Amino acid sequence: MNKQEMADEALFQLLHTEIVSYVYKSAEQGEMESGRCVTKLENMGFRVGQGLIERFTKDTARFKDELDVMKFICKDFWTSVFKKQIDNLRTNHQGIYVLQDNKFRLLTQMSAGKQYLEHAPKGSEAYQHLKLSFANPNTRRFRPTGQKIKTLTKEYLAFTCGLVRGALSNLGIKSIVTVEVTAMPGCKFQVMIQKM
Repeated sequence: MNKQEMADEALFQLLHTEIVSYVYKSAEQGEMESGRCVTKLENMGFRVGQGLIERFTKDTARFKDELDVMKFICKDFWTSVFKKQIDNLRTNHQGIYVLQDNKFRLLTQMSAGKQYLEHAPKGSEAYQHLKLSFANPNTRRFRPTGQKIKTLTKEYLAFTCGLVRGALSNLGIKSIVTVEVTAMPGCKFQVMIQKM
């Protein structure tokens, strides 16, 4: 990885963190309901995904089917945005796809510190006990535990869900994208295709 790529990746990670922090801080200050944070972040990601997929596919031949589109998302799209391919793509051939990234870039920095490793989940049972630290300019540290972690993880990864949904939308596929973090820094994105 050259210096330019490292700088681009660092800028993307910092921008993502600041966007999430800004939206979350706005909710804390009462400017919006906290439930709208996920929607706002997801909508931002949706628009970015639409724009990126237009650029990435302008010289690409048409896709044969839904599976071809998902393969493109997992290989080319994911590599362009996150500098690696999806580790695993699974489908039930009925419109549900699971994209597994075992070392998701946006969670890698968060899980790299020693304080995170002891609390990182080893499987789905430990998921409820995950403790994360999000930098907060007012308190310097905000440490959610228990049930709050599901909400914060969704908020932190909502932009990425929107990114995938926006890309698929511009390729003519209406979908619902959700995320689950089972073992830091890995996560699974579930894409449910909506038949029209």
